[in-house]
Amino acid sequence: MSLYFIVLLGTILGPFALSFDKKVHFYTFWKILFPSILLVGAVFVLWDEYFTRSEIWGFTPKYLSGIFLGNLPIEEVLFFVLVPYACLFIYEVLIAYFPDFHPLKASKIFGFTVTFSGLLFGAFYLENWYTASACILSAMLTIGVLFVYRYSWYTRFFMMYVIAVIPFLIVNGVLTGIATPEPIVWYSSEHIMGIRLFTIPVEDLYYNYSMLIMIVWIYEELKKKYGYYLEKKR
Repeated sequence: MSLYFIVLLGTILGPFALSFDKKVHFYTFWKILFPSILLVGAVFVLWDEYFTRSEIWGFTPKYLSGIFLGNLPIEEVLFFVLVPYACLFIYEVLIAYFPDFHPLKASKIFGFTVTFSGLLFGAFYLENWYTASACILSAMLTIGVLFVYRYSWYTRFFMMYVIAVIPFLIVNGVLTGIATPEPIVWYSSEHIMGIRLFTIPVEDLYYNYSMLIMIVWIYEELKKKYGYYLEKKR
């Protein structure tokens, strides 16, 4: 079993086992969860494939199973299913156990910070493909969700993302070499700012943010379509 797969297995075991919790009953959301994940995941796999071909990032073979889809190791493809699953589990746990907790002010400050910093980094490092694409995309998505459509679910998304930062630092830390002689995933210095949290390029925060907010957006729209509950604007 590859090290990358072991990292993914550690990510999904807890959320999957607790998906049948009587209060959260996360398994009842699978009907809308997996289409949301797969739709966004397909976009990010294509993005990942292009950046891998362009050598903006890549993978160290000795930490992989050797099974590839195009230029991507199978573990990398699974990343776009298993990590969002774990994060959306946190999202539903917050709804089930803290239904009346809505830190609106904090979520707006957070959204403004993501927007401002994303546009600033993206503009200043426009020639760095990873920096520009991840940061600008996160800013534009936040503008749409929080400031244009003003979706109330952004408050829960904000809480989910903040909580998920802790496991994110562990998972991405291992992937980027905090515990190994070489990183499982490496990045071209020409396409990142060079600012890191331990071994993690700060761009990864914006990249994962963009992926998750797109998934939650589709997920919430499907909730409304299938009558899970009616989502209202603030």
